[in-house]
Amino acid sequence: MSTVEEWRDALADAGQLTPEIVARILDVHGDRGRRAIEAVTEGRVKEYRDFTVVVGHGDEYIVESGECTCKDSEYNLDPSDPTQRCWHAIAVDIAERIGEVDHHDMWYADVREFL
Repeated sequence: MSTVEEWRDALADAGQLTPEIVARILDVHGDRGRRAIEAVTEGRVKEYRDFTVVVGHGDEYIVESGECTCKDSEYNLDPSDPTQRCWHAIAVDIAERIGEVDHHDMWYADVREFL
C-alpha cells in the first residue's frame, strides 16, 4: 500500500499524473482520489489572492493548509489521519504538484459576492 507522502513525492518529481501515480492515489484514497483527479483534469482548482477553491458539483469549497470547508471534512474524516482527506483537499495537492492550479489575480471574497 502506498502512503500519502509517497504519491505526493512521486507526483512532485514527475510533474504529471502517470498511470503509476494515479494507481497510488487511488490505492490510498479510493473514490475520493478519483474525484480529485477528475477535478484537476477538468480545471476546477482555482487559486485567488486569499484562498484556493475547488469547484464541486453543487458549491465551491475553500481549502487552506490541507483543510476544507466541505461537510465531508467536517463530519466524516479524522483530521489527524493523512489518508482521510476530502477529495477537494486531495485535488489541491495534485494540482499544485503538476502546475494545474487556475490562478486568478483577485480576491475570492469579492468573487463570492457575485455567486
